[in-house]
Amino acid sequence: MNAPSSARIRLADAIAIVLREDADGIAIVTLNRPDARNSLSEDMLAALGKHFIAIGADHSVRVVVLAANGPAFCAGHDLKELSARRSDPDKGRGFFGSVMEACSEVMQQIVRLPQPVIAAIQGPATAAGCQLVASCDLAVTSQQAKFATPGVNIGLFCSTPMVALSRNVSAKHAMEMLLTGEMVSAEQALRIGLVNRVVPAGKEREEALALARKIASKSTHVIKIGKQAFYRQREMALADAYNYTSKVMVENMMARDAEEGIGAFVAKRMPTWEDR
Repeated sequence: MNAPSSARIRLADAIAIVLREDADGIAIVTLNRPDARNSLSEDMLAALGKHFIAIGADHSVRVVVLAANGPAFCAGHDLKELSARRSDPDKGRGFFGSVMEACSEVMQQIVRLPQPVIAAIQGPATAAGCQLVASCDLAVTSQQAKFATPGVNIGLFCSTPMVALSRNVSAKHAMEMLLTGEMVSAEQALRIGLVNRVVPAGKEREEALALARKIASKSTHVIKIGKQAFYRQREMALADAYNYTSKVMVENMMARDAEEGIGAFVAKRMPTWEDR
């Protein structure tokens, strides 16, 4: 893979706190508030949202890697920013609501993106930061990283992080994290299904990019079909899920790349994708 282009999308207020660089069909989106442990301030959420909108419409992007600068991946919501709004006439209720809504939308944007999103986690991911990891399609973590939903320790139960967490790990593992607020090691996160791979410290972005390149070699049209179907069927009853995915398979069979891929397999040659 060639070195990433130095050109970055400059989206008004998103220049400093969220960076994007593209190379060979992979968009690397980097959280860049290291001094604030990449906490999800109002501006950070807005910047992420704008980048995801741009990426979703960019047909040159085949896979996304979500990374972070500094010692922490993401410390969750910016508690200083939230606390400062208690002096508002409504004691912050309106601001709290808008921030939680914005955060929930960003998490759903990741799921709705046609491209797979791979988290590259170099340090602690806590509260909404853990939610961010759980919202990504795949996750590669440094063995030094840790994960937690520690809101219970400060009187603020991690209710929104719970949504993504409980859709990644079993109920009892999720409840233990939510009820105790204790840190989970990278190895334990792997065991319970929160992450896909654990690698030596400093290798997480390299491994995430290697995984991204494998996915980028597939048909983007087929990947889009599969990602969308995965999340839709997961919320359905068993019979409904089979009915829905059977129809998806039929439509997929009608795609040009399915015809090409099956033909290439039968002919024992490499397929040539046209992403349609």
